[in-house]
Amino acid sequence: MDRGDVYDSLTVEIDAPTGVATVSLNRPERRNALSGELVDELADAMAWADADERIRVILLKGVGKDFCAGADLAELSEMLEAGVEEQLADADALGDLFLILRRIGKPVVAAVHGHAVAGGCGLATACDIILASDDARFGYPEVKIGFLPAMVIAMLRRAVGEKRAFELVVSGRIIEARSAEAYGLVHHVFPAAEFEQRCKEYVEELADRSASAVALSKRLLYQSERHSFEAAIRAGAEMNVLARLTEDYREGVRSFVEARRGKGGS
Repeated sequence: MDRGDVYDSLTVEIDAPTGVATVSLNRPERRNALSGELVDELADAMAWADADERIRVILLKGVGKDFCAGADLAELSEMLEAGVEEQLADADALGDLFLILRRIGKPVVAAVHGHAVAGGCGLATACDIILASDDARFGYPEVKIGFLPAMVIAMLRRAVGEKRAFELVVSGRIIEARSAEAYGLVHHVFPAAEFEQRCKEYVEELADRSASAVALSKRLLYQSERHSFEAAIRAGAEMNVLARLTEDYREGVRSFVEARRGKGGS
């Protein structure tokens, strides 16, 4: 089942039995560069997937040789003489997409092959989990054209720490997948020959987890950065109670207790 006919720059496929929705950047002739249309379609697709009860995990990937080569420079060149309000509206569209990825309750997993650079690396960074092919490359080379990954810095700093974030941003260096994993930017690196299958196995296993527990975990994790330690503990207590009220929790406890009794436990 798919939703591919809705978008021009994306394809969306839903595997209802596993609960995985695959959203694919589909501008291979432009190395999946982030045009205004693609950004708007991504925001719409993510919000739609979050609202669809069949979907438990969202897998984001790119069609062609690269995950995403960054902003569409042809569009940026057309805006060189645009006013501040128009420039801000364009930047806000990408910022809104990053916020949607953070706010939706379902985990978004980026499957990165080839290059994820500039805005493309920012898009991957905005996802909850990054899986990488061992031939993938990551980097923020915007400084080389007098630019910077301004909105991405907030997420990159949280992912890798301020010292590594600063060096990556001001050097514009492109790093290999294993280095990105060592930095904490990438969660897992898989061999290129096995990448598609390993990603499929990973997201299907993640989709098998309690949807309510995953959603509450994501919400609490990202909310906690706004709190003091004491407030974060209190927010955790409140989320603990919300989790106890879900059917997933009740069924999980019942099953665990019954299993222990069946083994002769107390």
